[in-house]
Amino acid sequence: MSWMNEFAISEEVHAALNEHRPVVALESTIISHGMPFPENLAVAREVEDSVRRNGAVPATIAIQSGKICIGLEAETLERFAQATNVMKCSRRDIPFAITQGLHGATTVSATMILAEMAGIEVFATGGIGGVHRGAESTWDVSADLPEFAQTNVAVVSAGAKAILDLPKTLEYLETAGVPVIGYQTNEFPAFYSRSSGLQLPLSLNTTVDIAAFIHEKRRMNLKGGVLVANPIPALYEIEREKIEPAIERAIAEAARQGISGKELTPFLLKQLNEITSGVSQLANKQLVLHNAAVAAQIAVDLAAIRKKHTFIAL
Repeated sequence: MSWMNEFAISEEVHAALNEHRPVVALESTIISHGMPFPENLAVAREVEDSVRRNGAVPATIAIQSGKICIGLEAETLERFAQATNVMKCSRRDIPFAITQGLHGATTVSATMILAEMAGIEVFATGGIGGVHRGAESTWDVSADLPEFAQTNVAVVSAGAKAILDLPKTLEYLETAGVPVIGYQTNEFPAFYSRSSGLQLPLSLNTTVDIAAFIHEKRRMNLKGGVLVANPIPALYEIEREKIEPAIERAIAEAARQGISGKELTPFLLKQLNEITSGVSQLANKQLVLHNAAVAAQIAVDLAAIRKKHTFIAL
């Protein structure tokens, strides 16, 4: 049986793809593992609305009872937001969730894979996974990073999550040949903070230029993704010197409780939310909304470039 038989594509997304209109993929881990119901549902709807307001169609990706969903209808989204025992799925987990008929929340890596299968080229998330602090002894590196080297999707994020080792994460991406483009910045953003002190070799100031870069990369058949590093809006930024002590406390608590693997990142984010009395979660929400808006603008510009080149070819 073809993997296409496992897809359930929403009417809105199906129509947009058929008509070559701009579509933006959205992950579902933030819904099932990011915050409790009903706040998770409200944020998911806001993120989708942010994409629509900027001219594109949102395609929230998830696995429901073993079925790959590309775009969630309103009722399906609400059921997913209330579901319990949802498996956090990266590349290795997708076949398991399908064959066992499970609910699965897609991480960055899984969302990239399924978006590419569906023909979606732009994806908005909060922050990507990366090299964890202490990875020189634990070898804890997110599956998101190797995915960028092989999957043709452009990901808009506020850099990598601040709980990670950002210099090592950037080094990994450079070694893998992944373009990291600063959007209106020359520095790699640090998720909650606009600046990390890490310089980026590539920077573009307009979504048109980013779309042109993506188009040219695909035209040259250069495999792999693109990371668009989009800083959190200044109004919601948490300065590095304020968030770093909280991160260190959260990491220490994770070590004390023996938390590791795929459970580590959700645990750390929850700890940070408690330590900062909700400020970190507010920042997380706002940066996701901002990323969704920028991703939609890139998707709109990319669709216009593709349309123009199709007419030239004819």
